[in-house]
Amino acid sequence: MVRRASSPSSSPVTVTVSSSGGGIRSMGLTSPVPRASISNNPNSPLSSRGNRASSGGNRASSGGRYVSMSRDDATEEMSSEFVTYTVHMPPTPDHQPMSTSQISLNEDTKNEPKPERSFISGTIFTGGFNSVTRGHVIDCSLEKTEPGKSGLICGMKGCDEKAMQNKCECGFKICSDCYLDCIGSGGGHCPGCKEPYKDVSDGDTEDEVMSEAEDQALPLPSVADFKLDKRLSLVKSFKAQNHPPDFDHTRWLFETKGTYGYGNAVWPKDGFGVGSGANGFEHPPDFGERNRRPLTRKTGVSAAVISPYRLIIMIRLVALGFFLTWRVRHPNRDAMWLWGMSITCELWFAFSWLLDQLPKLCPVNRITDLSVLKDRFESPNLRNPKGRSDLPGIDVFVSTADPEKEPPLVTANTILSILAVDYPVEKLACYLSDDGGALLTFEALAETASFSRIWVPFCRKHKIEPRNPEAYFGQKRDFLKNKVRLDFVRERRRVKREYDEFKVRINSLPESIRRRSDAYNAHEELRAKKKQVEMGGNSSESVRVPKATWMSDGSHWPGTWTSAETDHSRGDHAGVIQAMLAPPNAEPVLGAEADGENLIDTTEVDIRLPMLVYVSREKRPGYDHNKKAGAMNALVRTSAIMSNGPFILNLDCDHYIYNSLALREGMCFMLDRGGDRICYVQFPQRFEGIDPNDRYANHNTVFFDVTMRALDGLQGPMYVGTGCIFRRTALYGFSPPRTTEHRGWFGRRKIKLFLRKPKVEKKVEDEIALPINGEHNDDDEDADIESLLLPRRFGNSTSLAASIPVAEYQGRLLQDLQSKGNQGRPAGSLAVPREPLDAATVAEAISVISCFYEDKTEWGKRVGWIYGSVTEDVVTGYRMHNRGWRSVYCVTKRDAFRGTAPINLTDRLHQVLRWATGSVEIFFSRNNALFASPRMKFLQRVAYFNVGMYPFTSMFLLVYCILPAVSLFSGQFIVQSLSVTFLIFLLAITITLCMLALLEIRWSGITLHDWWRNEQFWLIGGTSAHPAAVLQGLLKVVAGVDISFTLTSKSAAPEDGDDEFAELYEVRWSFLMVPPITIMMVNSIAIAVGIARTMYSPFPQWSKLVGGVFFSFWVLCHLYPFAKGLLGRRGKVPTIVFVWSGLLSIIVSLLWVYINPPSGRQEDYMKFQFP
Repeated sequence: MVRRASSPSSSPVTVTVSSSGGGIRSMGLTSPVPRASISNNPNSPLSSRGNRASSGGNRASSGGRYVSMSRDDATEEMSSEFVTYTVHMPPTPDHQPMSTSQISLNEDTKNEPKPERSFISGTIFTGGFNSVTRGHVIDCSLEKTEPGKSGLICGMKGCDEKAMQNKCECGFKICSDCYLDCIGSGGGHCPGCKEPYKDVSDGDTEDEVMSEAEDQALPLPSVADFKLDKRLSLVKSFKAQNHPPDFDHTRWLFETKGTYGYGNAVWPKDGFGVGSGANGFEHPPDFGERNRRPLTRKTGVSAAVISPYRLIIMIRLVALGFFLTWRVRHPNRDAMWLWGMSITCELWFAFSWLLDQLPKLCPVNRITDLSVLKDRFESPNLRNPKGRSDLPGIDVFVSTADPEKEPPLVTANTILSILAVDYPVEKLACYLSDDGGALLTFEALAETASFSRIWVPFCRKHKIEPRNPEAYFGQKRDFLKNKVRLDFVRERRRVKREYDEFKVRINSLPESIRRRSDAYNAHEELRAKKKQVEMGGNSSESVRVPKATWMSDGSHWPGTWTSAETDHSRGDHAGVIQAMLAPPNAEPVLGAEADGENLIDTTEVDIRLPMLVYVSREKRPGYDHNKKAGAMNALVRTSAIMSNGPFILNLDCDHYIYNSLALREGMCFMLDRGGDRICYVQFPQRFEGIDPNDRYANHNTVFFDVTMRALDGLQGPMYVGTGCIFRRTALYGFSPPRTTEHRGWFGRRKIKLFLRKPKVEKKVEDEIALPINGEHNDDDEDADIESLLLPRRFGNSTSLAASIPVAEYQGRLLQDLQSKGNQGRPAGSLAVPREPLDAATVAEAISVISCFYEDKTEWGKRVGWIYGSVTEDVVTGYRMHNRGWRSVYCVTKRDAFRGTAPINLTDRLHQVLRWATGSVEIFFSRNNALFASPRMKFLQRVAYFNVGMYPFTSMFLLVYCILPAVSLFSGQFIVQSLSVTFLIFLLAITITLCMLALLEIRWSGITLHDWWRNEQFWLIGGTSAHPAAVLQGLLKVVAGVDISFTLTSKSAAPEDGDDEFAELYEVRWSFLMVPPITIMMVNSIAIAVGIARTMYSPFPQWSKLVGGVFFSFWVLCHLYPFAKGLLGRRGKVPTIVFVWSGLLSIIVSLLWVYINPPSGRQEDYMKFQFP
């Protein structure tokens, strides 16, 4: 049962700004309605901690001070330290005056209020550095009214049970329990008209009814037929935190009037005992057996595949050892310089191959069981009689930065797929981070929230997949497959038409905002000139009026303006938070029949929507905002205060949920036995819009299906930036409850550590041990020291600090799954309604996204996403693994997420350049795996070390790709002669490489085409982007030159008639193309020179020619996709390609003529004489 909290409008919310030294202000906010900081359940183990976090009904300010000022106090202090700002809350359904709560029920029934939107979801909250927190009520035109609760709900105050029919002529709605209460204690009178009920004539009838109810041996009533505030609450029945509670069965029977017996008192069949078992009841289910069933299973690769795979790795390793030994012992005396360069490159390639191959020794596959998840967390049981969802909450983060490069329509489709996901609505919250602060993104999100009221019920009713409207309506398969409802075609046609109108509205937003802003700015200029004339000024003088960006209600947009004025530019604007969709009720809300206002029939569909929040963090000049990592950390703090889901899913704006069950699949790993050691669940990235040939290996299947599966058999896959479910406490920098240290040679000696105990004997520098609630010892000062260090680590927001133990508690495993000595939560403890969102909470969230909040804290250093690298994702995952956490790779049968990838050659090279530069930064930082802790497995350390090392392979690859051409030009080869021993070693190395590739294809499921494309782009990237990354990384380390990258453009869906792969054929010149072009031209010329020289030589050396031509042809085959990309469409080659090719060919030819002149005297040849 959900009760709505009402707050008196006579007491306004007061925002207090206190000035401190240095000119920095810290903001606090007090609310007349105290908001529980920890839990709605007074018997929760966290309630005692919640009382410590908040007292007296006053909210702690973000500066760590409790602020409570009256109007007189504010007047006295105005001139000294404090400045107050009062936000008057207008009367709304969430904020009613005291008088409205005293209106009679009879008047309420006659004049039923129309459903209105939440006050929180209709207000923009802004604030930041040197500014007050303000609440601006926006126009209602952006949001449609949300349907209210059904008319069949009980009209008694505080009750939302289903009402009975025709109990009184006045039509007052009342449920069975309230009806019995009125008969028993209300004299048998109707609460609406105050007249006695017709079926209650006198006291004898009442006694007869009550006696019959007591005499009959009834089975257990449905849990929906009694109210939790008058009956025994099973959620509150647990006594202690350390062991499962004792169920008072006698009291349960007494209060529910049920007959004794396990079958009918606890687990009746539907229809109150009309079943097929003995006496009409089914046999009691085996709760223990259901809890013991695992949620996930780990299956290894077949021994018939993995055993030969490991054997061939060893054979190739031995062959490489013998080959390199032979090469070192048999130098080419005629060309020592050529032999020296080749043997150096080959040694490095062998080392690089070993680093890449060792972590692939233990690949695994994992399977989830969603039916067990539903039985364990969403089925009625003793502690959760209503069967409410006991799953933990999930906060979904979507990040965007530039609406020009990331189209709002793409972001809107991603948001719609999140809102329609198959997960409990009340446990889901979606946050959009707009790092550009653009009004276009804001209004597009408002339109998305409006359209979601149609799209989400449609998806739930007809089980639509995928739940991205652009992807669903654009798919070419039969949409009628497996659809049996007769109204599907009609409703799909209506929703499709509505979506087309939605797309038109989104596409017209830029022009609409521009025209609106121009009109308002012109009006402001006229007013300014009129005022200038009234002041006696010269009317011919120009008046400067800021070119503002205006919202639809005629007010200034607090974010970024198009004109980039002061306080409204991309790097200088206030923080903005807007709850587009308020938190839903705990109980399902059914819709209405199709009519003029409702497009589809939703009478059997839950029409609630998850909470949707727009967030744009504050930016000011002089502060380092740390790009995407800083935006993610701002969302972590905001969500901790507003929803505090114990798990976090982060997605890029172009990655949508393709499988509506993906979140449930990920939660199977987090909630299964041993899941408390898992820091994140990484999903593979799948892409759409890739050309069928995958010219530039955009699918990257070798990494996602081979490397990541192999890492899953070690300590877990790396974090790759999107499609990942995090444990919030792991993001906060806390250590896992237990871990293992690997010491000795190759980590063969294992030491198990239990880190969450009252006393931890040893702590490393990068470890925060999260204390277990309920085990605090007053004599132990460690916990007090930890609490004193919280502001230093997480900032001075007490609400954020108070949310940490709540998130830890909600993310625990069930007590039945915990081993001895570990802590778990009781079943049903998360089946309580979420507390309502109030203005004080949103104002507190504004304070934690200010530009100065992270100063002198550990955000970005140990807490949250880690700063200091353009690949913050890899570093963040590495830090978690370094603390002893594990991660899991979840490959679902139906792709969990899908996104877009750049198919243009230049965009692809710049993307690879950014990744490689981040790897170079990792290599030269403390995040190098050489400095990893003993808690990281040896092979996991090898994998992370390879992440930082692979860009340096490009320096050797460049040399090795030039060596064949040099060999053909000089007539020499890397060996003295093509001996049988050399050919045998070369053949063995090549055959074992091919066999390894075939076996990888077998156990990973990729294709030979995918493997070959990966090999080709490895050489393309290794000769173009990787050398540039090494150079940039060295410049940053040595000279301190900062590295900046432009945002990768996300392509929108092509219009009808447009070429889907038009970007593939666009040629955009970049200096990254110079090395591959040079290599191709040099090898092509070298082949021609070598063949001509050998053919016309009196003593041809065919063996050296064959060796040089073979390796040159090997290089050109790998660069074929690059050469094809330069040709563009229909063979149109840009002029710049010819220019560079000609220049490079001339330079190489002149250098070669200078090094190896024609026959004759060199001094005469090099001597220049005038004719």
